[in-house]
Amino acid sequence: MDKEKIPHKVTGARFVRAVRNFAASEDGWKAKLLFGGLFGLLFAINGMNVLNSYVGRDFMTAIADRNKAEFIRQALFYIGVFAGSTLVSVIARFAEERLGLLWRHFITRRAVVQYLEDGTYYRLNASGDLENPDQRIAEDVRVFTTTTLSFVLMLLNSSFTVLAFSGVLWSISPLLFIVAVLYAAGGSFMTIVLGRPLVGLNYFQLDKEANFRSSLIHVRENAEALRVARREERLVERLMQRLEDLVGNLRRIIAINRNVGFFSTGYSWMIQIIPALFVAPAFIDGEVEFGVVTQSAMAFSMLVGAFSLIITQFQSISNFAAVVARLSYLVEAMERAQSQDGSPLRLECKGTELAYQDLSLNGVEEGSGTLLQGLTVTIAPGQRVLLAGPNQTARVLLFRATAGLVCAGSGRIVLPEAGVQFLAQRPYLPPGSLRQVLGAGGGAQVNDDQVSELLRRLELGPALARAGGLDKEQDWEALLSLREQQLLAFIHVLLAKPAFVFLDRIGAAVGGEQLETLLELLREHGIGYIDNPKGEAPTHLYDAVLEFKEGGGWECKAQGR
Repeated sequence: MDKEKIPHKVTGARFVRAVRNFAASEDGWKAKLLFGGLFGLLFAINGMNVLNSYVGRDFMTAIADRNKAEFIRQALFYIGVFAGSTLVSVIARFAEERLGLLWRHFITRRAVVQYLEDGTYYRLNASGDLENPDQRIAEDVRVFTTTTLSFVLMLLNSSFTVLAFSGVLWSISPLLFIVAVLYAAGGSFMTIVLGRPLVGLNYFQLDKEANFRSSLIHVRENAEALRVARREERLVERLMQRLEDLVGNLRRIIAINRNVGFFSTGYSWMIQIIPALFVAPAFIDGEVEFGVVTQSAMAFSMLVGAFSLIITQFQSISNFAAVVARLSYLVEAMERAQSQDGSPLRLECKGTELAYQDLSLNGVEEGSGTLLQGLTVTIAPGQRVLLAGPNQTARVLLFRATAGLVCAGSGRIVLPEAGVQFLAQRPYLPPGSLRQVLGAGGGAQVNDDQVSELLRRLELGPALARAGGLDKEQDWEALLSLREQQLLAFIHVLLAKPAFVFLDRIGAAVGGEQLETLLELLREHGIGYIDNPKGEAPTHLYDAVLEFKEGGGWECKAQGR
């Protein structure tokens, strides 16, 4: 099936930890208050149900006895109990939904932070270790929180129901009580036997649905390039294959649901007749009132329903088990991605200098070997370094390794605490307004005068006009040329004020003359830079040249000022 395996066992420790973290959070007191209220409301609901069984008994007996006065009195009691049950049930449902939303918000917030922290999302994508993490964070967390809470409340409610109605049913017929317990136990066992494969099938169905949806999104996001390339046939083939996988797995789920349905439907119908088989003879013989027959039916139904949670909720339980397994795998995958213990290439952050210590980098292609051997260089704050030499692949690999992208190699890279920014050939502009795109991060506010001056100096006035000002959200890739996008990304770097900026062939987008202007701006702002140019570059703009030679060799030469 999929390369991802279903965990054989999801440990309770992780589940308990999730609950404890939520309880200890800043929203924990709200959660405890809501859960305590739910506990009391469930107790009240079951009390109402027991009261309802006795009122219903007397109501039906009054009808059988043709006692009009008692009938009216019991009818009023009935209406009062129904009104009270409705009020309590609606408030309980409201509290349950609020508690579920509170928990979902907490878990999703933590998952998003962990997913985006320290490039975890990138390493997960590069490793291919996990499918559809976006769906797991957005959809599976929602299902997990709402379903967990629902099951906990159902278990509590079932426990209260068993306590409340065991005595009622025992007082009517001890034998009927024993039948209820055995009937529910046998039904639960048969449901588990028939429906057990659903857990695995539901686990993979979620990913198959997400894979199909992601392929459709790929078409929308690459519509123009796809139309130009005329590669629709290949995408149709891919979509049809994913659709067949989805439908095939769903067919197996439907077949098992059919088998479970045959059993559970018959099981439910029998609940209605079993109490009458035991109590009706006693009524016929005049040993009990007619209302006892209806009371026994209600008590038996409530008790068997409480014991039959697995039967009535098996589809939800199988879906829930799959979701828990998927979230457990998500947490494990993110924890593995955040650990670099197995990598001989180390990145750390300290001091004020950018340093490479015995750094060796290997090519990704088979047989390419070591492209950079034993680089040991320290770049002082504010220093300007040009990457040169015929080994262009090694220069690109150095950019990737410094940026924390996946590279095969060994050694250590020490980044300054003030940070390093990276400008690639194709820049990334996050969604949002121009003010947000240019923002320095960390909650820092953009200085409008400084932004206006930088936009003017880089001749981006027309781009600002097309953007509709600093505070209007836009689709930047559609609105701006590649050159304008690169210049906006550069302004963001200036506002962020890192210790260094690493440039990778940005001259291809902005042009050689404007590149000199950008480098001069970096010097004015006291920002050191490492530049991997596309083609030749004027050496007077640099303090040192780091030359990469064929075979993995290198040489660092200082420039005369």
